[in-house]
Amino acid sequence: MSLEQKYPEEVKKILAKYPSDFKRSAIMPLLFLAQREEGFVTKEAIKDIAQLADVTETEVVSIIGFYTLYHDKKEGKYRMQVCTDLPCALRGADQFLDKLCENLGIKVGETTEDGVVTLESVQCLASCDRAPMFQTQGPDGIKYHDYMTVDRTMELIEALKGKG
Repeated sequence: MSLEQKYPEEVKKILAKYPSDFKRSAIMPLLFLAQREEGFVTKEAIKDIAQLADVTETEVVSIIGFYTLYHDKKEGKYRMQVCTDLPCALRGADQFLDKLCENLGIKVGETTEDGVVTLESVQCLASCDRAPMFQTQGPDGIKYHDYMTVDRTMELIEALKGKG
């Protein structure tokens, strides 16, 4: 089922926001809509979005690859994205991420065995003064977690496991 068939009203509203000669501006909201249920954008949705926005599939995929909010494959129920840019690294983000990997038994980019958490390293979540910090993306939306410790993060992960 195409994106337009699955979400006719939402697609119509998104496209109505942009002039017909600037349909490509609708790519990001369409991507967000496409990954709402599954947590990632399917190949079929990529084709649909390219057609709706009058661009190539490569252009759609390039946007997915650039932004950390869009994903082209299924991974953990929750994505935990730890900011490791320079200001956060100076506040201990790299050591924090290493300890999380140890505690979870995975490497950056991997998913826990139970499929609950995929751990990622990202650049700039605009919270440098509150590092170590990360955002979680999941069924309950995007949430920011500031001034985190490994212990508090492991407690949060246990709570997330309890939701599933």
